[in-house]
Amino acid sequence: HIGAYEVEHNESKITFIDTPGHAAFTDMRARGANVTDIVILIVAADDGVMPQTQEAISHAKSADVPIIVAINKCDKKEANPKKIKEQLLSEDLVVEDLSGDIQCVEVSAETGENIDKLLDSVIVQSEFSELKSNNETYAEATVIEANIDKGRGPICNIIVTNGKLSIGDIAVAGSEYGKVRAILNDKGDNLNEAFSSMPVQVLGLNNPPEAGDSFVTVESDEKAR
Repeated sequence: HIGAYEVEHNESKITFIDTPGHAAFTDMRARGANVTDIVILIVAADDGVMPQTQEAISHAKSADVPIIVAINKCDKKEANPKKIKEQLLSEDLVVEDLSGDIQCVEVSAETGENIDKLLDSVIVQSEFSELKSNNETYAEATVIEANIDKGRGPICNIIVTNGKLSIGDIAVAGSEYGKVRAILNDKGDNLNEAFSSMPVQVLGLNNPPEAGDSFVTVESDEKAR
């Protein structure tokens, strides 16, 4: 399962997509899909740069998106953040402490230390990157994953990347299509509408599309009249 969820920090909303090593993300990359505006590279302070870290760095560079380094487990006695920052140099990642331009935050998921600072860094990076969207146009989204539920039919998990998605909209995702009959947020609540950057679950397509497929709403003959 892929987790995508939204948090609010200092009156700004941030959407996180979890487990980027999931097979679906490989499919998404193969289709050229990219739903991440910022990559948070998590490195354990007691482990250092591992092969999976190098793979994540490669993916981030391929996507050509900014990276924020989060050095986790800094509450541990054996934590050595300075060593991590030096190891990242060999991956061409130079953090601000070493006169680079990559933000680096030392955190602890266990104690919650500096998590607020990490969220601040995301907001700063989004402002620097001038990330913008239009919530008044037809919805554009990317499929994260999709499957068939025996009771509800095809279910599609998407990230809205632009525009507004509403109940009753006609949607096309890859080679599949249908009328949106339900929208649920990351907490399972029913919504009438979803806007840019929101992770939602959509019901109403005829079949499940593929991970990485483009999901768009179109004007129907009924709406045109």
